Amino acid sequence: MMRIVKHPILGDLEDQKQVTIIVDGKAYPSYEGEMIAAALTNNNIKTFRYTKHLHKPRGIYCGIGRCTDCVMIVDGIPNVRTCVTPVKDKMNIETQYGVGQWTGGAKNE
Repeated sequence: MMRIVKHPILGDLEDQKQVTIIVDGKAYPSYEGEMIAAALTNNNIKTFRYTKHLHKPRGIYCGIGRCTDCVMIVDGIPNVRTCVTPVKDKMNIETQYGVGQWTGGAKNE
């Protein structure tokens, strides 16, 4: 794991509820409320999507929700920015290919 537990400015990592996320069919540990991109990075997952035309891998880039490099399919919804979307227990996350395909899932709440 790559999680920072002691940070010189932010301090120590607070206790958080551990949950499980499902990424491309495989279960991974995470903490409820942390951003999906952080959970993926902590589990050594670096490729979140592939571009439409050249099929190039993309992962975390800006980290503030402005670009679209980190988008993935989350609970059936394509183009979810993982750097600003918090983890929930049993969340289903899939690598996105191109612009993503709508497969259902919850609509905007």
